[in-house]
Amino acid sequence: MKLSHSAAVQSAIDKAVQEITRASKHTNLAREIAITAVDVSMADSPASGSYRGDEKIYPASVIKLFYLEVAHRWMEQGKIADTPELRRALSDMIVLSCNEATSYVVDVITGTTSGPELPEAEMTEWSHKRNAINRYFTSRGFTNINANQKPWGEGPYGRERIFVGEMYTNRNMLTTDATARLMTEIVVGKAVSPKRSAEMLELMARDPFTPAKDPDDQSHGFTGPAVPRGAKLWSKAGWTSQTRHDAAYIEFPNGKKLVLVIFTVNHANERAIISDLARAIISQLNFGTYESAKDLGGETAR
Repeated sequence: MKLSHSAAVQSAIDKAVQEITRASKHTNLAREIAITAVDVSMADSPASGSYRGDEKIYPASVIKLFYLEVAHRWMEQGKIADTPELRRALSDMIVLSCNEATSYVVDVITGTTSGPELPEAEMTEWSHKRNAINRYFTSRGFTNINANQKPWGEGPYGRERIFVGEMYTNRNMLTTDATARLMTEIVVGKAVSPKRSAEMLELMARDPFTPAKDPDDQSHGFTGPAVPRGAKLWSKAGWTSQTRHDAAYIEFPNGKKLVLVIFTVNHANERAIISDLARAIISQLNFGTYESAKDLGGETAR
């Protein structure tokens, strides 16, 4: 899917970046964020704008959206079996952002497994199989991404450590442009099929209006605080010691619909940056209204 450029969306992003970076105490913030927004109010003509949207950034758990798409494509084509265990893993991968579930999904879709080091010839074959994900997205016209690594809490080890490279040069990488494109295709029903797109989106449903048991959960710690009352949120977040990202889709009471992808680097524990940027973009687009100080929520990025 090719996204057309929107002057209105671009202007909203530019003004939001200027507003939030000017108010921030971080002098480098403008070089540590990336944003792509897509107005999907008209599903047949999504229009976008971006800020550093083609910058390659380590995506943390946002990469799981790409593995979700491949799994559904392979099931649709009969390359892998649509089993209860795979469905359970896909759900835990997106709903809970479980790394163990993701490891299983990557094994299934690539025919590889983690383990001890391999002889050179076997490692070459293993690497080729693991790169099936990249070949798939290249065939779909995605550029400037790398999607071939499992997410780790502690690790990787063995063949996984060799595969990522001595200096981690083979790490996963995404751009906000690529992520927004995939999210948009899911939203408008063009990721594999309308039915499978709906199944993918269902796993991303969030409720930012219930009390937060964990302030860093996917409903409350990212775009959630910027969602106006009456709106609905679907998202997939990513968070490491260095990065904090979110890929979100919001439906507003006035019928407007927005895909919004925001990546931040070097501000992993600052929840307000993503929500402040999201709130500013939503306000600039006049997609949502904030009725009270409580609805404005959050704190200024700092």
